[in-house]
Amino acid sequence: MKKIIMPIGALLLSGLSNAQNQSSSTENYIYSKTYLDYDAVTGQPTKTSETVQYFDGLGRPKQVVNVKASPQGKDVVNHIEYDGFGRQVKDYLPVPQQGTQNGAIYTSPLSNATQPELYGSEKIFAEKILENSPLDRILQQKQVGTAWDTKPVQFGYDVNIVGEVKKYMATFNYNTFEAKITASGFYGAGQLYKNTVTDEDNNKTVEFKNGQGQVILVKKMLTATESADTYYVYNDYDQLAFVISPNASEAIKNLAVGEELPSDVLNNLCYQYKYDGRNRLVEKKLPGKGREYMVYDKQDRLVLTRDAVLEAQGKWLFTKYDQFSRPIYTGILDSPPGRAQQVVAVEGLGSNNEVRTTSSFNNTGMDVYYTTNSAYPQYNYVLLSVNYYDTYPTYSFNPAFPTTILGETTLTDTPTTEGLSTKSLPVMSLVKNIEDDNWTKNYTYYDKKGRTIGSYSINHLGGRTKVESRLDFAGVVQQSITRHKRLDTDTDKVITENFTYDPQNRLLMHTHQVDSNPVEYLAQNTYNELSQLSGKKVGGISSSSPLQDISYNYNIRGWMTKINDPANLNGKLFGYSIKYEQPQTTNWTPRYNGNISEVDWQTSQDGTQRRYVYMYDALNRLTGGYYQEPNSTVIWTGYYNEYYHYDLNGNITTLNRFSKPSSGTTPEHIDDLVYNYTGNRLDKITLPTGVINNPSGYNALQNTISYDLNGNMTIHPDKGITAITYNYLNLPSVVTNSSGRSSYKVDYLYRADGTKIKKSLNSFVQSKTDYLDGFQYLTSGSDVLCVGCPRPSPELQFVPTSEGYYDFVENKYIYNYVDHLGNVRVSYFNNGSGIEVLEENNYYPFGLKHEGYNALAGNSAYQYEYNGKELQTETGMYDYGARFYMPDIGRWGVVDPKAELLESSSPYVYALNSPILYIDKDGELPILINGRVSEGDIDRASPSYWTQAIINTIKGSGIPNPGGQFHFVDGDRYAQQDFYGNWSIQKGNYFLGNTPENRIQAGRMAMNNAEFQSILSKLAKDPKTGKIIEKIQIYTHSRGAAFGQGYTERLVQMIKENAALFADPDNEVEFSYNMAPHQSGRLKAVDGVDTYTLDHNHDGLSGNDMKGAKGAFSSNERVKGFFGAHDISSFQKDLKAFTSAVLQGGTNQQIINNFVQEMKKKYNITVTVSQ
Repeated sequence: MKKIIMPIGALLLSGLSNAQNQSSSTENYIYSKTYLDYDAVTGQPTKTSETVQYFDGLGRPKQVVNVKASPQGKDVVNHIEYDGFGRQVKDYLPVPQQGTQNGAIYTSPLSNATQPELYGSEKIFAEKILENSPLDRILQQKQVGTAWDTKPVQFGYDVNIVGEVKKYMATFNYNTFEAKITASGFYGAGQLYKNTVTDEDNNKTVEFKNGQGQVILVKKMLTATESADTYYVYNDYDQLAFVISPNASEAIKNLAVGEELPSDVLNNLCYQYKYDGRNRLVEKKLPGKGREYMVYDKQDRLVLTRDAVLEAQGKWLFTKYDQFSRPIYTGILDSPPGRAQQVVAVEGLGSNNEVRTTSSFNNTGMDVYYTTNSAYPQYNYVLLSVNYYDTYPTYSFNPAFPTTILGETTLTDTPTTEGLSTKSLPVMSLVKNIEDDNWTKNYTYYDKKGRTIGSYSINHLGGRTKVESRLDFAGVVQQSITRHKRLDTDTDKVITENFTYDPQNRLLMHTHQVDSNPVEYLAQNTYNELSQLSGKKVGGISSSSPLQDISYNYNIRGWMTKINDPANLNGKLFGYSIKYEQPQTTNWTPRYNGNISEVDWQTSQDGTQRRYVYMYDALNRLTGGYYQEPNSTVIWTGYYNEYYHYDLNGNITTLNRFSKPSSGTTPEHIDDLVYNYTGNRLDKITLPTGVINNPSGYNALQNTISYDLNGNMTIHPDKGITAITYNYLNLPSVVTNSSGRSSYKVDYLYRADGTKIKKSLNSFVQSKTDYLDGFQYLTSGSDVLCVGCPRPSPELQFVPTSEGYYDFVENKYIYNYVDHLGNVRVSYFNNGSGIEVLEENNYYPFGLKHEGYNALAGNSAYQYEYNGKELQTETGMYDYGARFYMPDIGRWGVVDPKAELLESSSPYVYALNSPILYIDKDGELPILINGRVSEGDIDRASPSYWTQAIINTIKGSGIPNPGGQFHFVDGDRYAQQDFYGNWSIQKGNYFLGNTPENRIQAGRMAMNNAEFQSILSKLAKDPKTGKIIEKIQIYTHSRGAAFGQGYTERLVQMIKENAALFADPDNEVEFSYNMAPHQSGRLKAVDGVDTYTLDHNHDGLSGNDMKGAKGAFSSNERVKGFFGAHDISSFQKDLKAFTSAVLQGGTNQQIINNFVQEMKKKYNITVTVSQ
């Protein structure tokens, strides 16, 4: 019997039968068609995407046909199969076909996979090996690719044995408000669950949990007998009270029963947390850092926070809210009393809300249109920021309101006849400079769909940056125009960008124009049949004459393997290859778990092919980078070797570094460094006995490094730094070097949101740099000059582009070759007669630049090099925004703002000590709620459902705890009511649990106390507020979206009931990101949670109409997975781009804009948005 299942949206379509040929008439299928664009004159669609999903007689998907989805307009088919028990144990990659059948089913969908340009002889499916029991637990996970068939991830399930896990007891006295921790022997046999995961390279992690699901111990095995152990200790109220880091665990391994932890171990190496009588976290202490305090109002909103430095100054940071709990203004309160007194003051104001008014009060030179005496504090404060919603305030400096933007009508704060207005939208913000009283004024403009189409920012100098965007039917940016000037009296610099896409909205062309100069072709992209970027023509004023034609290659796992070919540049400037499981170096260890075993590179400058081969320990920490020149007579030159040892917390204990000698062939040993610590703080760097400083290396003077109460480095004698002063964001405001003739002073100016806007250098050479919305200015020389001498004037240096930057001084485009980490390797430009290389950069693994070659001077004003971060040439540090990095010693100088996400690691560790794989990692706890699983339980609440590729993507995105914990939830469950009205949770399958309402109810029921405590045990806390502020992030897939709605509803409620534990309980769940939400029209966003949905255009099983979502994204990706565009593995790039957008911060609209731009510029994927 033929069965057609059609989504409601598809009822608007016509000609369904035309999309199917006769061979499909006996099949069950869902046909979906998404309109991507239309002709405004004729009203007819100009771009569409079509998908047909076929089902077997049991209603299970068996094939997905993405019609004409490949770059060449051919069908892309996902094959789905089941074993004899109906379980999906094989996960096939999508296979582009030889042509199109207009949606008809393929009888041999895998036959084309062996084409050389596709998969060749590679194994094209991932596979699960299951336990022979009714539990169907996964024992092994084999990834795609022939090489991975013998390198599975292995899972083990057991219980603890006698003497295996130490037991610690935490007690808390509310009368004295003091906590203590004592040793209590060992857990008895069988008291804890023991789960072991062994990765592809045989690295083992063992996790122990109690019956409540609380993590007690995470053991990472270094050898068969040595491990890095992180203990989690809970008090009598099941609150996380202490976390014992690996170094601390080692230090107290012989602690006697009943003995308290030594104070030096507790304060320098452990995390400590205290709670009030309402179960709220109100005080904490991170290792090596002073105490931090938090105060809430009666609505459980975070009102006051202070760290140890602010406490010494008698100050607090505060936030005020309106009646809708929206933050309206923030500032610094001058009030020495402690937390207890502040609680009384805050709670004495009841609702503690301010409201919008037509009159204003003035603070630090800014009028503010809110009341000032209805919320705490009422006086004695300095404002830092102000936010306006709903209507634009009437300031004298407001720009003229644009009635239209690039032909699109602008939404006003006065309702239209359709009732449309800016009500509920953020419309304006004011941000004060930290170090002075100047302000930045930001305006946002919307179209009638509530999409941002314009922004206007008045900088602290009086100039402005205006951005206008033209969107198509689906919200894709077609054109962007930026107008900028430093001062209001300056002439505008106008930048016009245009974007062209293919029928599936892949970015084909990106052009760029400065003022009336010729249009530059920044990028012209081509794709292989798997929709991977395979080529990019860069630069030039003619599309047929690019400056470089770059090629890209990938392995079966989708990992990049080449940028051009370093063994054969063929006229190109740079070639780079990455090897994982196939290193060319004889007898070198292949890597299967994603670690890089080898990189090769070559530039056109000297024709020398260079190579690094890498070694790791069992914790995936880099232990050595060994330099080769594979085509030289002496391959193992060792010129730029760098290798390291670590303690259990990941602090580097020794570092050896070599360089190319000025003469001869023997590598010069420039660094032989020994690191000395108190806890995780680096006290001094010394040299082994008999070793003297090499002038080419680090200057190890063996002097003591000093820190402030927040763990920020303040004095570093080896670098000549005599003082560093920090602002309340722990960002350096003044750096002083008093080393005689080489002395200098650097002053930084920041906005209250942490944005750096000015840098002033006072030394023998003086300069000032302005950072204004990407436009960078340089003023060379002193303002203090002779009478009558002209003062130096700021000169616009450059503005970044997607492929490098535009040099305003030389009036030319500079293009950058970057590697997989974003490191700038080669910079080049068109000198009028050909291509000229401006700069070449090559780095040691931890980021120090090679010396002895690549000596081109480059542009002194453009210092964005390693990881694309700005080098501070005075100190040799890189500015990562939140903190500065020291590549010469491979660590940060301040505590990681997200230190609690890496409790098993030192808060000063850079990139998890794997700098050739990761950039700086921030993190938050991801909760992953799966959708429909195969028959059995193999994928329920399991990493196997999400695939290692997705897990690695989240790990590498900068959001989650890469070395720590995820929280997996089974979303394929539904609630069932019996005859007596009792509810129970049941496992779903193809026939049961199909109504979203029952899955929502199951989610509510699943979020019980045990589940809540399990989440609490994994949460980290913000170092500034002292509360849990490792924002919980909900990721759902498919049917898991409905379960996730109920789960999140109850989670939000329990957070409010336990608000004392959280820094900002009203906003603890940062977002809910729903991928391919099934039956989305019957779902709604949870109040107070920013909710986003993402639907791939070719997916007929999901929708984009969840009520209340901040952003509903659609994209045209077709990647590997069971269901093609529906499968979880097809969301890899989306996840990375979205989490990157979240890290950039800002309003919901800014996050949406950043995500769309990130997908377009980094992955050449077009994302449409509806709101």
